[in-house]
Amino acid sequence: MSVCKVEVDPAELGFDAARLARIDTHFAEYVDDGRLAGWSVAVARRGRLAHVSHYGRRDVAGDLPVTDDTIWRIYSMTKPITSVAALMLWEEGLLELTDPVSRYIPSFADMRVYTGGSAANPGTVPATEPVRVWHLLTHTAGLTYGFHHAHPVDEMYRAKGHEFAPPRGQDLAAACDVWAGLPLLFQPGTEWNYGVNTDVLGRVVEVVSGQSLADFFRTRILTPLGMLDTGFHVVDTEHLATLYVPKPGGGLVRSSAMGDAITQPPTYLSGGGGLASTLGDYHRFAQMLARGGELDGVRLLGPRTLAYATRNHLPGNADLESFGRPIFAESAFAGTGFGLGFSVVVDPAAGKQLQSPGEYGWGGLASTTFTVFPEEDITVVFMTQLMPSSTYPIRPQLRTLVSQAVVS
Repeated sequence: MSVCKVEVDPAELGFDAARLARIDTHFAEYVDDGRLAGWSVAVARRGRLAHVSHYGRRDVAGDLPVTDDTIWRIYSMTKPITSVAALMLWEEGLLELTDPVSRYIPSFADMRVYTGGSAANPGTVPATEPVRVWHLLTHTAGLTYGFHHAHPVDEMYRAKGHEFAPPRGQDLAAACDVWAGLPLLFQPGTEWNYGVNTDVLGRVVEVVSGQSLADFFRTRILTPLGMLDTGFHVVDTEHLATLYVPKPGGGLVRSSAMGDAITQPPTYLSGGGGLASTLGDYHRFAQMLARGGELDGVRLLGPRTLAYATRNHLPGNADLESFGRPIFAESAFAGTGFGLGFSVVVDPAAGKQLQSPGEYGWGGLASTTFTVFPEEDITVVFMTQLMPSSTYPIRPQLRTLVSQAVVS
């Protein structure tokens, strides 16, 4: 088990310990007033842990506390791991960012783009160029999510049984064929829309590597990094945090339908949202990123690859506010661009948040989040289990609370 323990006096790393403690005070109130059940946080700088805290309950009804070995559903924080997998294959010359996805998933040939009409009778035109690997990495393919409820194509996904997950029994290959048979929201590369892009990317990883996504993750990423409590299936349910949704009028209610899915062996391996992990495990993944692709002698990516992936890849250095569809996503839109699998801060002033250019990271549906601050050499990982992540402004508050504690 990867354990997070404070390794150094925060002052040695340029933190004010009293200011760091504001993180605990602030988020303890979330638990004390019933907004969250419990949480864990780890803040590190220059590769050393300066602050680790756990608070509240992983299961309220059972009165079970959050501990170092609590397992959390990380949902879309799976996406950076899948993106790293694809970048590893790119480094090995096994795929190109410009490759048409149809080279690996034939059903993605001859895609069509929505032009108008209802979900039952949409107008479409042929795509002017193929959906490419880089479109998947940047969420510019024109794919969507059924749970957005914002567009007729979203409705078409739901009509096929795809809202938060595919119908029971449908595997990743079959799901990709379903999505390929539906219209794109826009011509590839012309807009940004949060969707099943990274799930399709996971299928590309499977085809290119000849391994299932679970096997690739385990042999090439998770085991080498010592992330032994991360996976698509949680057997140790005793330490699994309960998934909650807000209860009307205040408090929390357990979400059994989605929460129990991780306890069953999966048919569908979701590179976009299927993993569970611990604070310690994901801290190791964040440290690998912050160290330029290497941790404890294990190198997954070269530093130039990681630097390239964590710059803004939206055309004209645009932010999501100007280039993205105004829908739910695991990031702020103003002042934030998108790289190859990560949101990237391009204009802190526009975002009206205490952040620095080049900060990157992502979050998950159950309000988890992580950020790498390259300028300050800081990583922060926050785990909790409240769905949806848009319920409270946890991420900007956490970013401010970490940043205000840096004094040198």
